[in-house]
Amino acid sequence: MHIVLTIIHVLACFAIIGIVLLQSGKGADIGSAFGGAGSQAVFGSMGTPTLLGKITTGIAIVFTLTSFSLAILGGERASSVVREAPPAPASAPAPEAPADAPAPPAGVPAAPAAPSAPTIPATPAPAQPR
Repeated sequence: MHIVLTIIHVLACFAIIGIVLLQSGKGADIGSAFGGAGSQAVFGSMGTPTLLGKITTGIAIVFTLTSFSLAILGGERASSVVREAPPAPASAPAPEAPADAPAPPAGVPAAPAAPSAPTIPATPAPAQPR
């Protein structure tokens, strides 16, 4: 479905570009705003719609519908490009003192736990020039 909508969308893009380029613009009448005689107002009534105008409207509607459809389908397929860091390992609980060990006297802090194994840096050290 996604590929079919993309193909229709690209074809509608080319069609709307071609049809708009075939039409004569209203910019040719801009001279009437600065004193040109015998012309309609620049932003006046358009008159009867032409065949190219109707085709342009139809293709613009198709283009809009495919744009919305692709946006909705693209949101379902989206995923983050940011990779999440792996969860940090849970620290091991401090070893408990044996039941028969004497408690430290009041006012004396407990001995610190034994140091853990040295950690290895996540990134390698830069290479030394030779």
